[in-house]
Amino acid sequence: MTTLKVHNIETAPEESKQLLEKSQKAYGMIPGLHGVLAGAPGALEAYQTLHELFVNSSFNNEELTVVWQTINVEHECHYCVPAHTGIAKMMKVDDAITEALRNETSLANPKLEALRTMTLTIVRNRGHVTPENLTTFYAAGYGERQLLEIILGLSQKTISNYVNHIANTPVDEGFQKFAWTKENEVS
Repeated sequence: MTTLKVHNIETAPEESKQLLEKSQKAYGMIPGLHGVLAGAPGALEAYQTLHELFVNSSFNNEELTVVWQTINVEHECHYCVPAHTGIAKMMKVDDAITEALRNETSLANPKLEALRTMTLTIVRNRGHVTPENLTTFYAAGYGERQLLEIILGLSQKTISNYVNHIANTPVDEGFQKFAWTKENEVS
């Protein structure tokens, strides 16, 4: 298992310092992921930009959580699953949704389940979807915009999930109580 340096404002490359200050201001701390990404200023800036774009997409808090956590769980991200569990709580997302996502079980809400299913299809098939997949997704009340926004969310999560795998990023203290590993969850 590898580890990468988790930077703070003092140790980060000069081009990353302002970006880390932005994280500090937004979250009251510098998330470990941001500290790792600071090692490559462009990577941190890309992640922050994708995050802002996705948060401001057409998805509501539940839908954002469905896309994020579906990808995090599928990618088996030890850092992002607990982080987004805590974030979902802060966003007032029903715990039943979070638990279903963590456990890879169907969601009770058919529209959210259609979003989860399409997200999984895109991730598992590397963007290859069938006309039937699209028909089902659109019938649930989503459109082309949301289809493209899933890919936006996937772009953000690919950066974070892959970096966390390589860096073995320590889970931030506030999210440690939501620790997760695939083998410990009920399937």
